[in-house]
Amino acid sequence: MKNLKTILKKHSGRSKGRVTVRGQGGRHKRYYRIIDFKRDKFEVEGEVMALEYDPNRNVQIALVKYSDGEHRYILAPKGLAVKNKVISKDKTENKTGNAMRLKNMTVGTLIHNVELVPGKGGQLGRSAGVGLQLLAKEGAFAHLKMPSGEVRMVPLQSMATIGSLGNEEIRQRVLGKAGRSRRMGIRPTVRGVAQDPDSHPHGGGEGRSGIGRKKPMTKYGRPAVGKTRNKKKYSNRFIIKRRK
Repeated sequence: MKNLKTILKKHSGRSKGRVTVRGQGGRHKRYYRIIDFKRDKFEVEGEVMALEYDPNRNVQIALVKYSDGEHRYILAPKGLAVKNKVISKDKTENKTGNAMRLKNMTVGTLIHNVELVPGKGGQLGRSAGVGLQLLAKEGAFAHLKMPSGEVRMVPLQSMATIGSLGNEEIRQRVLGKAGRSRRMGIRPTVRGVAQDPDSHPHGGGEGRSGIGRKKPMTKYGRPAVGKTRNKKKYSNRFIIKRRK
């Protein structure tokens, strides 16, 4: 669908011509598919017309044609097939591909594409093989078990899609050759100790040498190990059980 695709601009890790993210560049031209993460086309039934490959994510996407003639792409859950019917409602049938609010779902349901903020669009559970489990409903929040084992609270008004995502075998994917990485836009990573001292703090020295410092440093001279960021986050209060 041409109106659902747009050319994806390539910046190669550069901002205003300067490299801000190293190791990027030279990937294959690709289009961005506009995905309906909000699933906000309520009370209108749609039919799956095709399952397609998307170069921008590791899961297939489904082209849905709604009864009013509009087409949209959604993430394709495991078990969804061409000619299947899907719908988005406040409360609907517990069927793969349907979307509804967490407050109306049955406890124990496997879901994906879950909103963290109602109306913002799905942010949780969007990669291949992922399925979040609805463990409980308490007050204004649902308790969701993440693929990592973490349990967190999400508002009951949030939308989610029923089913877990397919293509889980991608975890065993082997790229096979350097050229495949290059087509994906991934350039080689050069070790700091193999560089010259002007390019990296670990560089220089005669022959093969260690880093020559008390602790490893980043290219920019900042510590690369230990506590490097503030772990206090706004979302901490919504986490019931840590993944660790």
